Amino acid sequence: MGRSRKGRDISGWLVVDKPAGISSNAVVNKVRWAFNAKKAGHAGTLDPEATGVLAVALGEATKTVPYITDALKAYRFTVRLGQATNTDDAEGEVTDQSDARPTDADIIAALPALTGDIMQVPPKFSAVKIDGERAYKLARDDEDFEIAARPLYVESLELVDRPDADHVTLDMVCGKGGYVRAIARDLGAMLGCFGHVRELRRIWSGPFDVEDGVTMDQIEALAKSPELDAFLQPLEVGLADLPELRCTADGAARLRNGNPGMVLTSDAEYGDEAWASLDGKAVAVGRYKAGELHPSRVFLH
Repeated sequence: MGRSRKGRDISGWLVVDKPAGISSNAVVNKVRWAFNAKKAGHAGTLDPEATGVLAVALGEATKTVPYITDALKAYRFTVRLGQATNTDDAEGEVTDQSDARPTDADIIAALPALTGDIMQVPPKFSAVKIDGERAYKLARDDEDFEIAARPLYVESLELVDRPDADHVTLDMVCGKGGYVRAIARDLGAMLGCFGHVRELRRIWSGPFDVEDGVTMDQIEALAKSPELDAFLQPLEVGLADLPELRCTADGAARLRNGNPGMVLTSDAEYGDEAWASLDGKAVAVGRYKAGELHPSRVFLH
C-alpha cells in the first residue's frame, strides 16, 4: 500500500515571476514547501536562465495544467546577432561567428517566414526524447544525432527594439511546444549572420500575466502564512478557455462519481470539451452531449 503524501489539501494557481538562475522544477518545489501543499506542478517549463511567468498549480488545480500548457504564451527576448552557440543561448559555447549585421528592414522582412504554422527543429540541448534518451544528455556526451522538425503555431513575431548592431529585441506569441532559442537560431541563419538568445522573458501564459507574479523573495518571506495564501488564484482560472456549464447539486453528485451529469445552461456545442460548475466551483471537465457533461476529470475540492 502506497504512502500518502503529507501536506495541506490546498488548491489554486500561483503566478511566479521566475528569476534567472533557477530551474522550473526548483520553483515548484519551493512553492510546494512554502504552502505545505500535498501536490504541485507547473504549466510550461522555462529554461533556468529565462525569467517571467511560471504558473504553478497546487492540489486539484494540477488537473487543469493541460489547458494552460495548450494556451498561447507571449515572450520578449533579445537575440545576439553574429554568433551561434551549441545551446542556442548565451550559456553555450560559440560555434560560428560572422561580421555580417542585418538592417532593421532585413530583420522585419525575415519575420513572416517564422510566423503562422511553421515547422521547427528543437535545440539539441532540449528535453526532446531521441530513442528514449533526452536530447540534452546525448548532446553533452557529444553524440551525433538529429531531431525531427515539429509543427508550431506562431501567432505573431515583431521587432520591438534594436539597442545596437549586435542585438535585436523581439516579441513573440506562440502555441504549445515552441522553443524561443530555435527562433533565434533560425532567424540568424536566415539573415546569414548567426544568432542566439541573450535574454528571455515570458510575459504572459494563457490567463496569467507577469504583472500578477509573485517573486521568489516574497515566497520565502511569506512561506506558510495566510498572506501567501492570499496570492492564490482559483483553479477555475485554468479553465478560462473552456465553456462553463452550470449544474444542479444532483448533477454535481453524479459527475463527482464519474457519471454523466445534467447541466442547466451551455454555450457549448455537442461534443465540445467544457467544464461544469456548482456555485461557481468547478465540478468536472468533460464532453458536452445532449444536455449532459460526460466527465474526464473530476474536482474534489
